[in-house]
Amino acid sequence: MGIPFAGSPRSSVGIEWELQCIDRATGDLSGAAPAILAALDSDDSAFPHATGEFLTNTVELVSGPHARVADAVADLAGESRAALDAARALDVELMCSGTHPFALWQHQEVTPGKERYQTLIDRTQYWGRQLLIWGVHMHVGVDRRERVLPILNALLTYYPHFQALSASSPFWTGIDTGYASNRALMFQQLPTAGLPPQLGAWEEYERIVAELTHVGVIDDHSELRWDLRPSPKWGTIEIRFCDGLSTLREVGALTALAQCLIEEAEQTLDAGGDLESMPPWFVRENKWRGARYGLDAIVIVNRAGDERLVTEHLAETLERLAPIAERLDCAGELADVQLILDRGASYQRQRRIAEAHGGDTRAVVAALVAEFATGEPSTV
Repeated sequence: MGIPFAGSPRSSVGIEWELQCIDRATGDLSGAAPAILAALDSDDSAFPHATGEFLTNTVELVSGPHARVADAVADLAGESRAALDAARALDVELMCSGTHPFALWQHQEVTPGKERYQTLIDRTQYWGRQLLIWGVHMHVGVDRRERVLPILNALLTYYPHFQALSASSPFWTGIDTGYASNRALMFQQLPTAGLPPQLGAWEEYERIVAELTHVGVIDDHSELRWDLRPSPKWGTIEIRFCDGLSTLREVGALTALAQCLIEEAEQTLDAGGDLESMPPWFVRENKWRGARYGLDAIVIVNRAGDERLVTEHLAETLERLAPIAERLDCAGELADVQLILDRGASYQRQRRIAEAHGGDTRAVVAALVAEFATGEPSTV
């Protein structure tokens, strides 16, 4: 059976932002999401909206589809203010990072009444129960189905760049893991998660979905939780490999980077050119390097195996994309990528906070809560 691709206006954007509910007194996670959502009385059939997620400690904010990154971010800004007001009425704060610095997965509650969540737990058991992770998902519209997979394959070259910029999960149960993004390596433990296969034609994607459905791995294509995937319902490419970002400026920056890279790929195809991709083993190695070393990673940048410091390659990429950003009216948001490089990615900021407080990860939580509330990265 074929999978229709809805198609969206070219290079339009939408954003999903997963937030943690934090007990104000302890800094630990709080299962307050159902109460917050009830207070918001959100209708999740409309955009923008807030919705629940896998665990009762998570509220997800969803923008509407927009041509401009700024408008998608504005949706989230309005939703986040309303959600924070509702949370504070319950003595709860909100924050965002790839993992919570010290919370224990054993103490978390799966959102009740959602059969798909219980099915996930029943199947994945120990690894599924440990998914105490948060991310930002960005959708970029593609109006021609035959372009989706070639663009997706090309975008995998920039996987470690996004991973390094967004990395925000160095701590797990109070321990510094030594990784910039522990989340990246945790999520791939699920059988339907991790890196996507590099496919050439839409029919190959349909065949994989049909085969996995036939053998009972999935019920439909939406259960393929790849790091980067087509989203046929929305007509987008969905970028899912970013750790949670604590400020809207950072969310906007990485959304602009995604929008510009995909528009650049579209322009290459418009001109009759081919999109370069890398062998899967290079992509896999880059994912690990980005997760382990973050902005200090040396990454593979092409099929020939040339390597560059990720920050240097990012600087060149930003310069190359500048004219595209001007045309898409996201130059300001794209420039905020430099803000991350200047102030440090979240994993770096978290480690600085922990070091300044004798390793106390409660101070890290306090800093992340403040970043979310003020919208500005910490400068410690």
